[in-house]
Amino acid sequence: MFYELEVRSHIRVPPKEFANNTQDAILRSLNGEFENFVSKDLGVVIGVTEVLNVGEGIIIPGDGAAYYDTTYKVVTFRPELNEIVMGKITEISDFGAFMTMGPIDGMIHISQTMDDFVSFSKTNVLTGKESKKILKVGEVCRAKIIAASYKDMSNPKIGLTMRQHRLGAAKWIKDDVNKTKKVKKAEPKKWEKFVKHAEYLLKDQHVHCVRETNSVNLGKAEYL
Repeated sequence: MFYELEVRSHIRVPPKEFANNTQDAILRSLNGEFENFVSKDLGVVIGVTEVLNVGEGIIIPGDGAAYYDTTYKVVTFRPELNEIVMGKITEISDFGAFMTMGPIDGMIHISQTMDDFVSFSKTNVLTGKESKKILKVGEVCRAKIIAASYKDMSNPKIGLTMRQHRLGAAKWIKDDVNKTKKVKKAEPKKWEKFVKHAEYLLKDQHVHCVRETNSVNLGKAEYL
């Protein structure tokens, strides 16, 4: 998830910047310091948005630069467990797929790409055996974060899954939503047919048993 955080630290301004506006010089130093910056606490820093306050500068013996006590805002992307994210598939291999989420990539193991037996083709496409779902490079997908490791700060590892309901390629989700809408639309018609048939049975005094069921909705009935 993206966050805007308020941070306070001492920012180094080199002597070559002393003639310039202090706040502008600090902002340039901050942008240089946080370029490609990754930490477990902040996540991936996208950039510095604003310098809020600049305190007194101090000079450390042996270093000609000035250090300013500075409060500033940064925008970060910090992946969190069980978070739902959107991204695009950038690479597919025989062990899974890689999905970019903007500032960082995640890996989807082949067993987590869909709730099905998945096969890999030489054309770099993953296909579900039963569902016939297809996953290829360029697909926009919805996934869930199931692992996040910062052991290597230069390359954090993010694990994703798309096996659960309403996860996966956008086309899969759209098809699933349309299928659900059709089912819900058809249910009232089924109920109307049941009522008419029940009235017919009662009118002609046929003997049938009807029982309540919780299989779909409470209060509906089905034939024994």
